[in-house]
Amino acid sequence: MSATEAIPAPPTRPMSARAFDLIIWGSVAVLLVVSFAPAEINKFPDLFSGSSNMQSFARDFFSAFNPNSEAFEKAKWTVYIGKMWETIQMALWGTFLAIILAVPLGLLGARNITPAWIQQPVRRVLDLVRSVPDLVLAVMFITAVGPGPFAGVMAMMFNTGGVLAKLFAEAVEAIDKGPVEGVRATGAGRLQEVIWGVIPQVAPLWTSYALYRFESNSRAATVLGLIGAGGIGQVLIDSTNSFEYGNTGAIVLIIVIAVSMIDLLSQAIRTRLL
Repeated sequence: MSATEAIPAPPTRPMSARAFDLIIWGSVAVLLVVSFAPAEINKFPDLFSGSSNMQSFARDFFSAFNPNSEAFEKAKWTVYIGKMWETIQMALWGTFLAIILAVPLGLLGARNITPAWIQQPVRRVLDLVRSVPDLVLAVMFITAVGPGPFAGVMAMMFNTGGVLAKLFAEAVEAIDKGPVEGVRATGAGRLQEVIWGVIPQVAPLWTSYALYRFESNSRAATVLGLIGAGGIGQVLIDSTNSFEYGNTGAIVLIIVIAVSMIDLLSQAIRTRLL
């Protein structure tokens, strides 16, 4: 570039766009200020004023991590591992049933392959299902069938089914129309268009979404156990209520190891698919 050539000026955003950004970020700042007292952010210094209590808790909690400690010897490792395996089985079945529910609803909720008079009601039903917390669903099923893993499986099925159906629908809406039109040109019907033109395009992404939800359900099943829906959550809340923080640390260690292994496995599967 010669010295006489002018350097182009950087692009400037219109005043309306900058004003909109200012309004958005200004609103966020105002909300943070307004929420300061209700969220009790002023209690932040209490974390340090009660450091002795935190140290005592941490000492008991991490004692089970030391193989030479008394807490490690007293921990019921076999029971905890069995309960964690039960939690993983709950997550597996909850995710599997959710996929069965989500596939047809995801196709019916996609606006590019389903008429609006079907697509819109399906989307609203999915909004309703997703808005109900899985803890509430678990309580409903515990009331119906009693405490145990089945109630947790059903809760995860509906909650995860609603989430996956929305993600599946959005994946279908983003497909390339070419393969679908090619299948249609052969004289195939609507069902054949979906099977041969839509499903092959979205199958890898659907599988990735399902694996992500299985990871999430492995953690969610732990929380469901806190209210009697099976899994390791029940022994976790029992140890916490009994102030047996060494056992709590042992349970958390097993949960962390199990979730990490599931994450590594699903990551390897997604890498091969995508």
